[in-house]
Amino acid sequence: MIRLHVPAGRCPGERRVPLAPEHLARLADLGLAVAVERGAGEGSFYNDAAYASAGAELVGPGDRARADVVLTLEGVPEGGAWKRGAVLVGLLLEGTDRGRLAALAAAGVDAYALEFLPRVSRAQAMDVLSSQATCAGYHGAVLAASVHRAFFPMMTTAFGTLKPARVLVLGAGVAGLSALATVRRLGAEAWGYDVRRAAREQVESLGARFLDLGIDAATPEGYARPLSEEEVRRQDEALLERLPQMDIVITTALLAGRRAPVLLEGRHLDALPAGALVVDLAVDGGGNCRLSRPDEIVVRGAVRVLAPRRPAAGLARHASAMLGRNFLAFLALLVRDGTVRRPDDDPLLRATVLTHDGAVVHPAFVAPAEGPHP
Repeated sequence: MIRLHVPAGRCPGERRVPLAPEHLARLADLGLAVAVERGAGEGSFYNDAAYASAGAELVGPGDRARADVVLTLEGVPEGGAWKRGAVLVGLLLEGTDRGRLAALAAAGVDAYALEFLPRVSRAQAMDVLSSQATCAGYHGAVLAASVHRAFFPMMTTAFGTLKPARVLVLGAGVAGLSALATVRRLGAEAWGYDVRRAAREQVESLGARFLDLGIDAATPEGYARPLSEEEVRRQDEALLERLPQMDIVITTALLAGRRAPVLLEGRHLDALPAGALVVDLAVDGGGNCRLSRPDEIVVRGAVRVLAPRRPAAGLARHASAMLGRNFLAFLALLVRDGTVRRPDDDPLLRATVLTHDGAVVHPAFVAPAEGPHP
């Protein structure tokens, strides 16, 4: 049997776990024996007894040295022993640089970063970024509603009619669309903005309005390219004109493996009306608001800025259930007939492998002198 290690979260704000007890039976079918660190599921309300009943062995952190496959949500772990030939799978880009990967490669560990999964149909079941962005967007909208000191929906009462909150969501990716859908369900007036003008259709399909700032930075593949200096200036000026009408701004722009773009400076906060609220869902990537501080409420004048770490962990129970399905799908690709496949056996494995055969191989981390990995 291949020994699989499920660690407990150690980063601030992390309450998710890569696998729920319900997923263990499928792993046994793949030929994997599961070892779960004690307390790993507590943040998602999965206790140790549930894992033990599902067939897992309860272990301590040091047991990782015996594992053939290790899962993680917190980047490449530092320190600790590894079994030579082990495989690390998960969200690996957070805090990771070439030096950390080189040490991992020297320990004989092959690493697969699920952030690099291509956006193709056969990878959808493994798409951890989309599953967790769905949770993050929902949590951000609900957090905004709970902290905002006014109603979200229009309220008609014996004391008069109260206008609905006006919410602007910056970024119409998965997290942004999830936030917009939730804001609409809560009865607020929702606006969405994205540098890809093609996102208008998706925003409007949710009953929100698209904020057109006169910029279209979409690539032929449907992704967003970096803005030119002139486009940044135009975006900045257009936002300053629109922000005085907004009660809440939710920012969702994250770039896997790179710093999140700064969309809001102090002058943008000054343009918001008194009592306005900013919820920055990108603080793990450096933040979309210059003033954001992780897990703190920053006050500038009469405007507050919230920046929750690991916002998907705010829905830890469902986020973990979704993660488990993502990991199961990838492990079913990685493990065949009781053995771990090599990265050149499948295009999805080739796309996600960072280290292999004692070397750093992903083009994003290969030193220039070495050239890209074939």
